[in-house]
Amino acid sequence: MGGNAYYRVTVISAMRTNYIFVTGGVISGIGKGITAASIGKILQARGYRVTAVKIDPYLNYDAGTLRPTEHGEVWVTEDAGEIDQDLGHYERFLDINIPKRNNITTGQVYGAVIERERRGEYLGKTVEVIPHITDEIKRRIRAAAEEAEADFTIVEIGGTVGEYQSEIYYMAARMMKGDGDRVIFIHVAYLPIPKHLGEMKTKPVQQSVEKLGELGIQPDFIICRAEGFIDDVRKEKISIFCNVPKDHIISNPDLENVYELPLIFEQQNLGKKIVEKFGMGLREPKLDDWKQFVDALNNATRKVKIGIVGKYFETGEYRLPDAYISVIEAVKHACATFFVKPVFAFIDSTDFEMDSDRLSILDELNGVIVPGGFGTKGIEGKIATINHVRVKKIPFLGLCLGLQLAVVEYARNAIGLERANSTEFDPDTPHPVIDILPEQKEILKESRYGASMRLGAYPAVLKPGTLVSRLYGGASIIYERHRHRYEVNPKYHEKLQSHGMIFSGVSPDGRLVEFIELDNHPFFVATQAHPEFKSRPLKPAPLFKGFIDACIRG
Repeated sequence: MGGNAYYRVTVISAMRTNYIFVTGGVISGIGKGITAASIGKILQARGYRVTAVKIDPYLNYDAGTLRPTEHGEVWVTEDAGEIDQDLGHYERFLDINIPKRNNITTGQVYGAVIERERRGEYLGKTVEVIPHITDEIKRRIRAAAEEAEADFTIVEIGGTVGEYQSEIYYMAARMMKGDGDRVIFIHVAYLPIPKHLGEMKTKPVQQSVEKLGELGIQPDFIICRAEGFIDDVRKEKISIFCNVPKDHIISNPDLENVYELPLIFEQQNLGKKIVEKFGMGLREPKLDDWKQFVDALNNATRKVKIGIVGKYFETGEYRLPDAYISVIEAVKHACATFFVKPVFAFIDSTDFEMDSDRLSILDELNGVIVPGGFGTKGIEGKIATINHVRVKKIPFLGLCLGLQLAVVEYARNAIGLERANSTEFDPDTPHPVIDILPEQKEILKESRYGASMRLGAYPAVLKPGTLVSRLYGGASIIYERHRHRYEVNPKYHEKLQSHGMIFSGVSPDGRLVEFIELDNHPFFVATQAHPEFKSRPLKPAPLFKGFIDACIRG
């Protein structure tokens, strides 16, 4: 009885929220996350309070143990969640911090239900997928909406309709509408243009909508992902076969600049139509600042060449930058501030290990970023990169692992500590300038890898007068997000500083190094944190802004 009462209370208290379920069809990777974020943006621009939820049908509890080459970047929330990268799109577009509870996975849902059953909370009843799993899904969605006090809660269901592992989420969404929640469905589907035909085909969309119908769901809007805008002929056909009004069929064309999508949706009156569908008051959207940002990215003529030296680009026969998507976006945000266009060079650090002469390609760049990562692959190539940009005075920004390897490089080549290294890569190094924290050693002994790193927002005390302090506007304490286990070894703090390395930010107790920089260099800054996670289109991350400024000044 207690469990059932809990669900009833949740339903009643969250009734004010309007739910928008974003589903996908035909293929994965068509941009549901960007679509969901853009829908949220045009509603938020009307003065409505918006939050977003991402549903991932995998059995993992979270994204923390997933390979970047398989699943893309792991997004870190302010409250220490390791989440699918779509939450990053939501935060960037909406300029809000979204809590980890807004990511729902099958592992979390089943885990919660099983724990409840073990505690006897179902009072001896047989625990079933329906209603107990669907109840837990609904509870989590409503709780996220209630906590945010949202007018609109956008819920993206990962994957595509028709996949067996997602079916339970479609059922829960349908049930929410039956429970009396205010719900609409927006279906994002791909319209291919086969090269041998040269004509946009609607049949895949029709079939995915038919799959939705088998689950008891009729979409209210269809977002058509395609190379270009959908024409009236295609709209007419989709309207007839999918039973959706023609003016509720919306184009979502390929874009070089994804931040343009809210403006394209607005041109098609999508925001107005959604508000009308819910019977809410019409408001004029305020998107002038967003338009200026988009204009800066689209129309800047001056270019700045930025190299990202990483090791998570290859997936099978393909080379993708998804593992570093937040770094890329943070660079774009900073570039828009200076009205310059970024040109990216995605460089695999293992290339430099095979042939050190290739390091000369770094001389063609205006700046180099060494981002985070794990494992031994490509490490020496990254160290060689950092040595090259330090000596050649090429602007450098190190992120997480980038700071650790900058310390290793400096210890080896500026101080002369032979074979200095991180114990992550060489447990027997005579100079462990980077080492794991004792508390992390205990965690790894117990094989507790999930959500066990130093995660989420942590404070750093900035040293007055340093470049980092100036970039953060003279703030004495700042907060950035972290995801790592290894730190600068306190035993080497004095030696590093006595040889010219500046610790421009440390933890409040002084034990952990958060930021480093070097004098007599155009820009040599690294941080143990991931400032890219807090960068926003209209509020670039301070370190990225300073880095791009240095790249422009040459």
